[in-house]
Amino acid sequence: MKKQSNKGPDKPFGRNSRQGNGKKTSSIKTPMTMTPGADPELAKIFKKIGFPKPSPFVPDSFQLEAVEAIESSDCLVTAPTGAGKTWIAETAARQYLERGQKIWYATPLKALTNSIYAQFIRCFGRDKVGILTGDVKENPDAPLIIGTTEILRNQLYDAMHTGEDLGADFIILDEAHFLGDPERGVVWEEIIIYLPVRIPILMLSATIGNTGLIAEWLTTIRGKECHVIQTTERPVPLFPLFLNPTGVISPLIRQTTGKKKLTLHRGVAEYLKAKPRPQISLPGRLPDFSEILKVLDHFDLLPAIFFLKSRSDCDQAIKSCTGEILAKDKRKRTQLALRIDELTASNRHLARHGQRQILEHTAAASHHSGQLPGWKVVVETLMAEGLLNAMFATSTVAAGVNFPARSVVILNSDRFNGTEFLPLTASEFQQMTGRAGRRGMDKIGFAVVIPGRFMDLNHGARMLTAPPLDVKSQIKINFSMTLNLLLSHTPDKIRLLLDNSFASHMITQGKRGNYARKAFGAKLEHLWDHFMAHLEFLKQEAFVSEDDTLTPDGVWAAQLRMDAPLLVAQSLRLGLLPERDPVMLAAVMASFVSEKEFEDESMERRMLPKRVIRQFLTLRKGLKPFASKLMELGFNAPFLYLQPASVMLAWAGGEPWESTLKRTAFAEGDLARLILRTAENLRQLAGVKQAFPVIAATAFEAMDLILREPVVNATDGVEDEETDETDEEIGTENDKKNQLHP
Repeated sequence: MKKQSNKGPDKPFGRNSRQGNGKKTSSIKTPMTMTPGADPELAKIFKKIGFPKPSPFVPDSFQLEAVEAIESSDCLVTAPTGAGKTWIAETAARQYLERGQKIWYATPLKALTNSIYAQFIRCFGRDKVGILTGDVKENPDAPLIIGTTEILRNQLYDAMHTGEDLGADFIILDEAHFLGDPERGVVWEEIIIYLPVRIPILMLSATIGNTGLIAEWLTTIRGKECHVIQTTERPVPLFPLFLNPTGVISPLIRQTTGKKKLTLHRGVAEYLKAKPRPQISLPGRLPDFSEILKVLDHFDLLPAIFFLKSRSDCDQAIKSCTGEILAKDKRKRTQLALRIDELTASNRHLARHGQRQILEHTAAASHHSGQLPGWKVVVETLMAEGLLNAMFATSTVAAGVNFPARSVVILNSDRFNGTEFLPLTASEFQQMTGRAGRRGMDKIGFAVVIPGRFMDLNHGARMLTAPPLDVKSQIKINFSMTLNLLLSHTPDKIRLLLDNSFASHMITQGKRGNYARKAFGAKLEHLWDHFMAHLEFLKQEAFVSEDDTLTPDGVWAAQLRMDAPLLVAQSLRLGLLPERDPVMLAAVMASFVSEKEFEDESMERRMLPKRVIRQFLTLRKGLKPFASKLMELGFNAPFLYLQPASVMLAWAGGEPWESTLKRTAFAEGDLARLILRTAENLRQLAGVKQAFPVIAATAFEAMDLILREPVVNATDGVEDEETDETDEEIGTENDKKNQLHP
């Protein structure tokens, strides 16, 4: 390559996310066959590739420091992905188990919960470990429980209501940066506020910018020190690379010393200045990933995880892969085929999965939330066992689940958040690149950035080295929270609980507290006003009495920890739910799942049984006055769609999986998730058996009807919570702007 100045590109390509820089770029060459090549500077870097020599495990100093700290205080540990945070949790758990004490390990993701559950069974034995996720309940009386944060929060609600102490002596909150998640951060904040001071907390994360502020908050409200243990050193060093569409690899950034400004490497600068500029693919098309894989394989950079922007991109990507690389390793090819046979033997749906042939032939797999959860388990297992060369995934796999590779490949510097495309944050970039480099298997890991229409190379380079974002309070009031707190607290005591919120602590932080003061009020008055508005509505509707205590209806309504608790409660009060028909009850409860918008108008209603239409007209008409009151006061009420109910009616009625899928445009994973979330709604309904014994029994029958193959096998690997696909965890309040129509 012709040498250029080291000043970097004159103009960044694709700045401002998908908008570019507003000017026409230079003409672009047609995609070409890649010829592997490397910048001479990489020779010494590539020499580091290889397997480290086996050696006895020796804990790092930050791990030992954390284990010592949690013996006498709360502890917040931040360390890069793969640095060994789980070892800290495992060691601490062993100490508590040896003393005959109990541990609760909470995670934000069901897939991560399952992963930790499997790991801890290997460590401590099946009799010592239980799991609670809503979908799965095994050995719930075990001394070590692995579960989702929503389940832990609900147990705290129950403990406060009954006056009994939470059955735990130690709490581990994994992926603690979820405290700042816009949808689910409130659950984390509630747990910390409600948790008895006697129970120490261990918080683990790779990406928190303001650890000191969070520790200060915990110290303030819990009256004991919260130690912060931090390390920025990766156990496997990360080296960022740039893959030119010609096939030439260069460093992404120029190596500098001291405080010199970060600049792109000359190879990247040359690419940006080139006229015409080489193109990785035709406009609107994905790259030929077989060509990219050949280059990565040439330099021994496989296996790799490719992060793509959508499900369809992941599925299309594997179609361009070939079996050329796998064919060179006959042993691996044989092992892969045998392992796929083993993993799919007990499930005919997985055994004949549409992507199986590609998987066996290429050792490349797609991974996203549109797939059957059981199939994702197959892919995840193969990746973890080193039998895949490539995994094409949406950003979900970056969040906490341990499926590392030698390289991660990033093609987009922005992400769709459900509403718009926004540039990836430093935390999101680092979650992705945290998968690069396998501890004990790699000496070095690589983050490979590929140019394209949606890649801002300057932004990507900055985010790879930028500090993680600060976590902000996301506390908010909803009806489920209000009902459950009123089970055990007066409004005055609830006000004191809110005063212990992270929001309250943020308000005191001078200029840094501007966000909190704007969002919650200088004295939390906005948050308190929201609580009072919820309380007043509950009084108007006789869920709460004038003396601020729950009525009998309020007591059982508090147990409905689902997306739309008040609408379901009102349906029960008015007798609008099918009391003795489990198939129809499953169908109706599917409509209460706040998942996505559906096109009811496109349905051929004449094809639906009259009893379904009649049931829904009755339900909508009966709930309309109640829903109208909610909306008049600024609360949300979900639209009760007929489409998911129609699909669930067929499935609950015994229709085979394949024909049920044909009734809808759902992907398999979407249908499985709808069934699992409907089952959770039914489980909540079954919990009000004292007030409604008949319908509770029918709810149990309905659950049995819908939790069957292939969904029953999906509980080993459950749905993802991708924010760009609004896959939320059970237990959050519906916050969508859909409205219930007559």
